[in-house]
Amino acid sequence: MTNVIGQHVRRKEDPRFLRGEGRYVDNLPFEGGLYLTFVRSPLGHARITGIDASEARAKPGTQVFTAEDLGMGVNPVLPFIGVDPGMGRPFLASEKVRFAGDVVAVVVTETKAAGEDAGELVYVDYDPLPAVTDAREALKDETLLFEDLGTNVASRKPPSMTDEELFDGCEVVTEGTLVSQRLAVAPLEPRATTAVWEDGRLTVWLSSQTPHADREGLATALGLDAENVRVIAPDVGGGFGGKGLAVEDVITATVARKLGRPIRWVETRSENLVAMHQGRAQRIDFKIGGGRDGRVQALRLSSLAECGAYPAIGTMLPSFTALMASGVYKIPKIDVDITVVVSNTPQTGPLRGAGRPEATQVLERAIDAFAADLEMDPAELRRVNFIQPEDFPYTTASGATYDIGDYEGALDLALEKAGYEDLRAEQRRRREAGDPMALGIGLSTYVEITNGLGEAEFGAVEITGDGGAIVRTGSFSHGQGHETTFAMIASERLGIPIEKITVLKGDTDEVARGTGTYGSKSTQIGGAAADKASGEVVDKAREIVADLIEASPDDVVLDTGAGRFGVAGSPDVGMTWGELASRLDEEQRLGDLKVETEFQAAAPTFPFGAHLAVVEVDTETGAVRMLRHIAVDDAGTIINPIVADGQVHGGVFTGIAQALYEEVAYDADGNPVTETFVSYAFPSAAELPSIERVEMVTPTPMNALGVKGIGESGTIGATPAVHNAVIDALAPFGVRTVDMPANGERVWRAIQEAAATPV
Repeated sequence: MTNVIGQHVRRKEDPRFLRGEGRYVDNLPFEGGLYLTFVRSPLGHARITGIDASEARAKPGTQVFTAEDLGMGVNPVLPFIGVDPGMGRPFLASEKVRFAGDVVAVVVTETKAAGEDAGELVYVDYDPLPAVTDAREALKDETLLFEDLGTNVASRKPPSMTDEELFDGCEVVTEGTLVSQRLAVAPLEPRATTAVWEDGRLTVWLSSQTPHADREGLATALGLDAENVRVIAPDVGGGFGGKGLAVEDVITATVARKLGRPIRWVETRSENLVAMHQGRAQRIDFKIGGGRDGRVQALRLSSLAECGAYPAIGTMLPSFTALMASGVYKIPKIDVDITVVVSNTPQTGPLRGAGRPEATQVLERAIDAFAADLEMDPAELRRVNFIQPEDFPYTTASGATYDIGDYEGALDLALEKAGYEDLRAEQRRRREAGDPMALGIGLSTYVEITNGLGEAEFGAVEITGDGGAIVRTGSFSHGQGHETTFAMIASERLGIPIEKITVLKGDTDEVARGTGTYGSKSTQIGGAAADKASGEVVDKAREIVADLIEASPDDVVLDTGAGRFGVAGSPDVGMTWGELASRLDEEQRLGDLKVETEFQAAAPTFPFGAHLAVVEVDTETGAVRMLRHIAVDDAGTIINPIVADGQVHGGVFTGIAQALYEEVAYDADGNPVTETFVSYAFPSAAELPSIERVEMVTPTPMNALGVKGIGESGTIGATPAVHNAVIDALAPFGVRTVDMPANGERVWRAIQEAAATPV
């Protein structure tokens, strides 16, 4: 096999999914097991004055456990996020609930349906308390979630410069606010857990992105050695940052140990929408200044973020927003201050981008607003400020060191594909004609960070007796296509056909270690590890073949096209992988063709791109319709264009959804008002345009493959392009901003308010 990388190879995973043969937690065998149902608080903030489970316990085959029964205490605050330990989340609430969805009791029954019925018979007496769901109100500390601490502030990074210092010398300063609204992760498959104890060892099947990290977390929470915990992640119906170890998983394992029976919990859709962690939830004030020639000289971002009722990973995500504040532009002075508060809402955490989308959203909005004040074309303003190709590696004023990029090249491709000048001409025509269907054109040029934590990844390759190969990876696929992509990487290096390569993942007994999949890091470290291990197996095989045919290892070469080792200059002397493996198998030496390795990247990579969105806004109703979306996303070397296209398409749709449709909302009492897909505006394919993808490849020097991440790029680039397009359409009406989701009534009100505002 030669030239495998870069080919359009159909995903090996797809046949089982298309035939309905995927194996998810909820459809795995479950003999002799019990079903767990959580009783959750319907109130956003209240004291618990009593729990009466007698009626539920009276039902045959029903058991009920409260915090007092299980004695699990508090799930510790992650030490690296720097939050007061007093803000830790109780596994089961006993004195107070802090969001609608907090767990107050556990019901265990013989069937899932019985659990739903019995859960309604657990009566909890609540003394309602005032709730706070707006970060600005939480910051006032008038309604406290943790009274003993006297504040709702979970963490704070103050500004380092005054405005006078930062904007000294700027001829024009533009201000505004970008609200990156709270979003639901909404994976197709909600969370699911099955826990089984045998001889003191725990096996847990999880719908997860991070099996090995989950094993460590479960071991710590349950007081076990890690080798006494096995985590298996089967097929997973989407993660997007939402699938990792949660309190529900630890409770399920605890109840299984207590009862000595297998226990399964499967989340309902409505439960998922109120209990799974949610994303974004940042309100960022921006101030951008520079010269009348368009050169940006200074930027201030002030982020007020929510971390929900209990601080977790979401507390640290604004730090990624701060790191990426410079975007694709040379900005000499940048200052970012961050305040994170608790509120009576679910925890926040990663959601397809994890802090990086917010940076691009606010920066691209600021650039467009600055361009409007300068009466300058937004494309030209971007061009004036781009970091240039010869500047790389480039360290920004916000502290990120970019590996490589061609930002102007990406913008040029997007403008050419869109027919930018023709679009602007059509826009002018409509405006001059007073057409109520306004045309909006929005731009976004972005850079993001992948493998931002600089993690390593495990990879192993072994040759099988028939001359095939097994690749083990600590990375994990929950839709990304690793079974195909990693097989292609190994095939390219080994010269073994893709169909003879099996990729194993997701089982901590089968794979020695791993970090899982998040932050768009799979191929650039997991794929690189598979490539490295494959190369080392080839080197081992060359030495063995040299010994068998009495040649020098330096003279033995692998013809990857034929999958055959031979001696340079003597093509008739040698053997295929199958011949070599068969011989070693007979001699019980097949283990000599097995390598375990780890790839440690020297630094993160920084994918980049440019998006252009075209929208039509009905100025009489506020309705927004997407007409076109052009996406230029540069992720370095593309292993499989089919997989890359799929990642970009899904990412772009997620980005459009934030710009136009989705928002998690709560009323003043902390009650969720978007707890089903009837009220949460999750768009279907009918609301979304075809994606016009333009390929651009700038390989990174950070790994031998030249690959960067691709899973979140589409989302990061799409949202600000669409948001800017809506505001661009409304510019003649005097509209300067519209909060997302920018559609319908919100757009209509912006037009009315602008018309009523004196000029």
